[in-house]
Order: sequence, then C-alpha cells, then structure tokens
Amino acid sequence: MERTPTLVSLVSLLIIFASVVEQTRADKCNERLGPCNGCDQRCKARYGGSCESKCDGIVGMLSCTCIYQCHPRKICNAGLGYCGVSCNSQCCNAKCAQRYNGGGGFCNNVAGFSVCQCQYPC
Repeated sequence: MERTPTLVSLVSLLIIFASVVEQTRADKCNERLGPCNGCDQRCKARYGGSCESKCDGIVGMLSCTCIYQCHPRKICNAGLGYCGVSCNSQCCNAKCAQRYNGGGGFCNNVAGFSVCQCQYPC
C-alpha cells in the first residue's frame, strides 16, 4: 500500500521547519545604550568586535542600539554620579571599566540630569 503525504503531514513539516529557522534567527539580541555619542565604541567595549551598532529614533532623540550574539548572562546596573564638563561618556566608560570587571558605562539623561550609568556582568 503506497502512502501519499496528507495535508496534515505537510503542514506539520512546515511548522517544524519554520520553528527551526526561527531558532537560528533568535541568536541576536539588542540593547539600547542611550545617546548615540560614541555608540560603536561603547558597543564594541561591551560586546566585543563582532557586535553591530546603530543609531535610530526620531531626529534630535537618536538612541544607540547594540546588536550582539545572545548568550546567557546577568547584567547589573550601577550609577557613578553626574556626567558633564568634567566627565563625558568616555570618562564614564573608563570609570565603570575600572570599578567593575567587564563593565562599561555611558552618560544617560534621566529627568534632565546627565548621570554616569554602569552596566557589568554579575
């Protein structure tokens, strides 16, 4: 007796194929890192040279986004005071890297104040 594929079998195969394709695409993660100043440098410092960076959003409010290979890790946040004339995003990043192993930082505007925000693996 010869079997011919039924519609149910074909649909099942299509669903399995689609879920496998989606799993292979799911290995990219995004993280917003605040203003676009030094976006590429901050992304590469945080996720290594294989990550991509982009600035997007509305004009005047562009935001830095890092696209990187997902891997399970827990991220902690800390603040290191104000950013401004004496400490810009590069200074903040250096402070965070010095204080927290694997850490990176950026100046983030919160309620009209620019603060040094650190993120590090914990």
